[in-house]
Amino acid sequence: MSVVDDNPENDQDAIPRWYVIQCKGGESFRAADHLGYQGYEVFHPVLEVQKKRRGKLEWITEPLFPYYLFIRLDRLASNWRPIRSTRGVLKIVTFGFGTPVPVGDALIETLRVHGNERQDSSVNLYFRAGEMVEITEGPFKDLQGVFTSHKGEERAIVLLNMLHQQQRLDIPVEHLRRRD
Repeated sequence: MSVVDDNPENDQDAIPRWYVIQCKGGESFRAADHLGYQGYEVFHPVLEVQKKRRGKLEWITEPLFPYYLFIRLDRLASNWRPIRSTRGVLKIVTFGFGTPVPVGDALIETLRVHGNERQDSSVNLYFRAGEMVEITEGPFKDLQGVFTSHKGEERAIVLLNMLHQQQRLDIPVEHLRRRD
């Protein structure tokens, strides 16, 4: 009779894996902080975006997945019980019969490598009416025009002088850049 358990499932249970935590609305940063205070290894992917606040553009840190974060646990030694009652945590995401399913390490590594990239600060997606802009892509590439207004967050209206008249064009904001 062997003292060592040859069951490969127990070996897999001892390996720390990443699991998904669902957070309460707007509390993913709080949940990440409180889980970290308790000694858990947490990964909370964020991105930095430019938003207009009080008339000024600011860099804002936002969660990549607004209601979720990742926690590294093993099924044998990790204490799973305090997680549910941690501030900001709603639950551990489960499937089927209520069993948490691990997320692949490759996904976490990809998010770590690409998740902290900041948009180039020279690219500013907010323009003011009357500002000169240049079109950087598409059939009107390299033409200059006058920015008139935003049409939602992703589109813009630009006036171009074509055929001896000003023509209004609706184009993606990311296809514009300020004219120096």
